[in-house]
Amino acid sequence: MPKKKAMFYVATGVFLATTTLTSSISVAALISASVGGIPISDAVYENFNNLSSSGGLSSKGIYVTFNGIDSGTAALPDVSGKYAAPYVISASDHLFNDIPQEDGPDRSQYLATGIGSVTLDLNAYHQYFGLLWGSVDSYNILSFYDGSTLLFNFTGLDVTRLPNGDQGVNGTFYVNITSDVKFNKVIASSSQYSFEFDNVALVDVGTSSQEIQEIPEPGTLALLGLGLLAGSITRYKE
Repeated sequence: MPKKKAMFYVATGVFLATTTLTSSISVAALISASVGGIPISDAVYENFNNLSSSGGLSSKGIYVTFNGIDSGTAALPDVSGKYAAPYVISASDHLFNDIPQEDGPDRSQYLATGIGSVTLDLNAYHQYFGLLWGSVDSYNILSFYDGSTLLFNFTGLDVTRLPNGDQGVNGTFYVNITSDVKFNKVIASSSQYSFEFDNVALVDVGTSSQEIQEIPEPGTLALLGLGLLAGSITRYKE
């Protein structure tokens, strides 16, 4: 299956290439999204299959909290107008499940924001976050925090040009996000039904927000993106 890819470069605040927040934190983050994509290698892979319907601690140490209307775990069959299973590609599912499923709607448990949010309190600091983002809509928001401090966020418009809630194969993206600052909390939220996701990947970089690991400057990333992704979309938020 041909892969569709989009790459975006974003900084928080006024959305310049590098932005200094009121807390004097300068943040640059990179998002890449592709239909049929995969997470990075050598990560921690969380499938949420054993998570309680009320949330709590996942098998990989992520503490999950649900807030709002119909926010929680979900599974097939889909509920019309509320949630639909992300579309899974077997090429990446083997990283998350011992027996990967065939291409098709996610047969395992996944998470849905409903009209509300899902908070992932991570067990350490990270600079990489991957997720299977289903039926992408413009009003879906993924926000990254250091404790209670918002660092940056992305919406469905950063994932695809046409975030129209497509519940088929072309509406689910594997999204990889890298930041030059460490985060320890991620909140998925949506003002309307629905935002469904599964198969989160993380790379643990410790328990302290200090000693930030460098990522390439946005200009370097732009050149890299143009070199690797023929026909891709590259833009800065300003």
